[in-house]
Amino acid sequence: MDRRRVWSVLAVVALVALAGCTGALTGGAATPTATTESPTAGSPTATDAAATTANGTLSVHFINVGQGASVLVEAPSGETMLVDTGDWRDDGDVVLDYLRERGVDRIDYLVTSHADADHIGGHAAVIDYYETQAEGVGAIYDPGITSSSATYDDYLDAVEAHDVVLYETRAGDAIPLEGAAVDVLAPPASRLAGADANENSVVVRLAYGNTTFLLPGDGEAASEEYLLEEHELRLNATVLSAGHHGSESSSSADLLAAVTPAVAVVSSAYDSQYGHPHEAVLQRFAERSVRTYWTATHGTVRFTTNGSAVSVATQQDAPTAPLDLRDGTPVEPGAGGDLTVRTVVHADGSTAPATTSETTVTDGGTTTVADHGTTTETTDSAGGSALSVVEVNEDAPGDDNENPNGEYVVFENTGSRPLALGGWTVRDEADHTYTFPTGFELGPGEQVTLYTGSGTDTETALYWGMERAVWNNGGDTVTVRDDSGTVVLREGYE
Repeated sequence: MDRRRVWSVLAVVALVALAGCTGALTGGAATPTATTESPTAGSPTATDAAATTANGTLSVHFINVGQGASVLVEAPSGETMLVDTGDWRDDGDVVLDYLRERGVDRIDYLVTSHADADHIGGHAAVIDYYETQAEGVGAIYDPGITSSSATYDDYLDAVEAHDVVLYETRAGDAIPLEGAAVDVLAPPASRLAGADANENSVVVRLAYGNTTFLLPGDGEAASEEYLLEEHELRLNATVLSAGHHGSESSSSADLLAAVTPAVAVVSSAYDSQYGHPHEAVLQRFAERSVRTYWTATHGTVRFTTNGSAVSVATQQDAPTAPLDLRDGTPVEPGAGGDLTVRTVVHADGSTAPATTSETTVTDGGTTTVADHGTTTETTDSAGGSALSVVEVNEDAPGDDNENPNGEYVVFENTGSRPLALGGWTVRDEADHTYTFPTGFELGPGEQVTLYTGSGTDTETALYWGMERAVWNNGGDTVTVRDDSGTVVLREGYE
């Protein structure tokens, strides 16, 4: 049974002074006052959602709201999901203006990562506007931990006034955004860190084709430890929203090793009173060569994907090297201006500048860059060499487990230089891991077949040594990491 519960709420918290993402204004867990039931008949479970395949384009907008956060997701089906609504100081004006400019006439799913006032600042205004002047809010997803702020009061008042369905959301839930897979990875049913609001943020993983986005809210050490313990093999993401606005207490080295993001986005003010993004976090991004965008200097950042490549558009060009972010000039929240495509990120993490030679697609009237070929190639650290998956034969003749050498993966060096693979690893989604032998090298244009079973290694054939089948006949992902642990290739099949 779906663990989400309908949560009918009344505004019962007192009015007090507002604060930012410090957790100081949170109370205990909210108690539902309505009968537990499933939110929507036929809503997909997390397992069902994971099977969603790409058909069209999906856009994810990190809106520049200053010291706050707000993310708009536009699915290829036309459905929308809004995660948070920015800081209380502008009363939702920045987010509402952006939504109206985009022609968004309905919010199908409004996700409250947690109740801090820099995340729900526009909730009341968004609910009021869409319920009275547009086509409504479909449902709200909330972790269920209350706040004693006036902003939270206003949010609950708007929910009650317009009778909007509100679900208390837990790990294992799936938000049924049509055309994409949206899984809730946290918080667990048992509260983390004494029901601290930040640590119990709703953590969302959005998947579309071979591209993924991880939105961890303001989760810190306890939340990240839980994610690593419960979901380590599902944390990989093309794009990571830096936890807690780039706070030192989030985006740990262990989390980054599991997520292996190609891109990170920091949502905070240019002159953040909290020092966001923290230098320690930027250093961790730099150590992993994570291209980083900051809403304070890039303005609103929009990712558009066809399921393989992701085009990245920003209001302003600015440095993306993590340690150079502050060399950019600030962009005021709500500042107008078109978004310009700056680069293309492939599903394997490789990037390319946006050029006119790329195939273009239309995204809401704006020309953006999309992928026009395979995304399984990756350049090695020496430059000039590349590894790609040529074939995956996951269905061995007869009983797979009795014929492990009947399944195999064929790799090819499509580059112009030899590729040293010694110490690199190959892994499936169940975390079975093969390590290339020390000194193994693949020359330009050469192929090597990795068989699951046992045998004698040669220059063209390697043997995993497994006694049973590895590759799932119903779909799996081939992930290759170099000897430093960095993902250099990720290829999924169905």
